[in-house]
Amino acid sequence: MTSAAFDVLGIGNAIVDVIARADDAFLGKHTLTKGSMMLIDEQRADALYAAMGPGIEVSGGSCGNTMAGVASFGGKGAYIGKVRNDQLGGVFGHDLKAIGVSFATAAATTGPATARCLISVTPDAQRTMSTYLGACTGLGPDDIDTALVGSAQVTYVEGYLWDAPEAKKAVLKAFDAAHAAGRKVSITLSDSFCVGRYRAEFRALIRDKVDILFGNESEITSLYEVDTFEKALEMTRKEARIAALTRSEKGSVVIKGSETHAVPAARVAKVVDTTGAGDLYAAGFLYGFTHGKPLAECARLGGIAAAEIISHVGARPEKALKDLM
Repeated sequence: MTSAAFDVLGIGNAIVDVIARADDAFLGKHTLTKGSMMLIDEQRADALYAAMGPGIEVSGGSCGNTMAGVASFGGKGAYIGKVRNDQLGGVFGHDLKAIGVSFATAAATTGPATARCLISVTPDAQRTMSTYLGACTGLGPDDIDTALVGSAQVTYVEGYLWDAPEAKKAVLKAFDAAHAAGRKVSITLSDSFCVGRYRAEFRALIRDKVDILFGNESEITSLYEVDTFEKALEMTRKEARIAALTRSEKGSVVIKGSETHAVPAARVAKVVDTTGAGDLYAAGFLYGFTHGKPLAECARLGGIAAAEIISHVGARPEKALKDLM
């Protein structure tokens, strides 16, 4: 196997995040389920955007956030995702390149606008996401540069990509290319609603193709349709090669075969916004993994990144994560 030009290649939905504070009454008025991610159409996106209070707009998307975290640790990252050749598409590409992540996917010249995720953050720090996928649903197998895939130690994807059939084909092409080059592949389950939509496919993927699985407590219990984390953990152990499972304030648990590493959560003075916590945990873990760290240390780095991100509004680090290691 040749040396890798990149530590992590991320493949995801290229989305611009719009983040604003809201209360439970706002969620009720707009029939939003707290803590969930709901797919919406362009008309609904326009209406919700108009109703939201003042907020911030930043290039995001689950996998994009992870790649920003990898870069903040000092890692070498690349990204594949689809935007439109519009203003938001230009902003998305500029943001990634500005933080040192390689992004060369050709922008669409026709079709839907660049995707956006409208995130309502309630006082309990829960985030409720309404996502208009727009141009990112145009991601397909032709966008996968197999040479780029082969040049990364780990190819990491978000489970949300399963919502678009062509994107799913793109992921499977990338996974095959990665394994052909002797590289690793990784997936995050994204959220429990996503798991519910693709449970059987995800379990088959974990058994047959995935080297590193990420998920939180609600996602993994949903995946295996059990009522406790402990039951889910043992079922995961039978199917996953490596699994890194987060439990909010309880920290995370990493398993590999008979190994179990329970790592406490990093301290945070105040939880302000949980947006991106899982994304940044994956960033820290993958940075550690691609730099030869033991699994428990990978989890510790993931916890540090998650703690930084939940201490402020927004899903991109405000402090250089490499300074927090």
